[in-house]
Amino acid sequence: MVEQNTTRGIWLMVAVALIFALQDAFSRHLAGEYNVLMIIMIRYWFFGAFVIAVAARKAGGLRKAAATKQPFVQVFRGLILAAEVCVMVTAFVLLGLTEAHAVFAVYPLLIAALSGPVLGEKVGWRRWAAIGIGFVGVLIILAPGYGVFQIEALVPLLAATMFALYGLLTRYVGRSDSAAVSFFWTGTVGAVAMTAVGIWFWEPMAPGDWIWMGALCVCSAFSHFLLIRAYELAEASAVQPFAYLQLPFATGLGMMLFDETLRLNVGIGAAVVVGAGLFTLWRARQVKQTAR
Repeated sequence: MVEQNTTRGIWLMVAVALIFALQDAFSRHLAGEYNVLMIIMIRYWFFGAFVIAVAARKAGGLRKAAATKQPFVQVFRGLILAAEVCVMVTAFVLLGLTEAHAVFAVYPLLIAALSGPVLGEKVGWRRWAAIGIGFVGVLIILAPGYGVFQIEALVPLLAATMFALYGLLTRYVGRSDSAAVSFFWTGTVGAVAMTAVGIWFWEPMAPGDWIWMGALCVCSAFSHFLLIRAYELAEASAVQPFAYLQLPFATGLGMMLFDETLRLNVGIGAAVVVGAGLFTLWRARQVKQTAR
């Protein structure tokens, strides 16, 4: 049993948010030069190898890591996440890191909204109000009816919906499967699925870009390792709010590396979405403490 250390867990989550932002910057650069499916396929090769290596070192080895009671749901989880990554990287190319992440930040609200019909969880009026306010924030970002709406902005919204479904399915299988089992299926299913699709889009990569590809692969594996450690050291409700730091980190990288700009409506809308998301996380924690 790992000893709890909330402060260290929070700092690890901050590091995870920064590495995720770097990972997205590398993905944006590479996907602007090469086919998205090929880039994600190579990334999943490294991630799948990392998952298998981690599982092999633990007691019980690969057999225990693959021992799920819900194989079909685990496979569906892996497929949904792989597809979501492809959609989100496409959003980076179409919109840039700043605006794509501003829209994607709505995913915790989608999880809260769907937790009732999917998982049978009770969502009170306070969280429903926060969800409604959060979607007002999304409308502010999208700015429909003002001549600046981009149909491409629906791409990160689709990615957020897919990631919310993945999160809900993760909680669903977590009722009977351990986190290690879900982690194993996530990496291996994604690697197999992306190979089946991405191998048809293989194209030569410049030597310099293989350095960026290597950095992307290392970030992908290292960020997931730190994320596991963060959840081992502290409760999810304590560290999850700090995952929102990925938004300002990605915005800063987008502005510094890709000359992106932060439009006023995007900044205001993102602040509304993040505020509503943080409230839903806080409210969920209060409800859980009351139940205890």
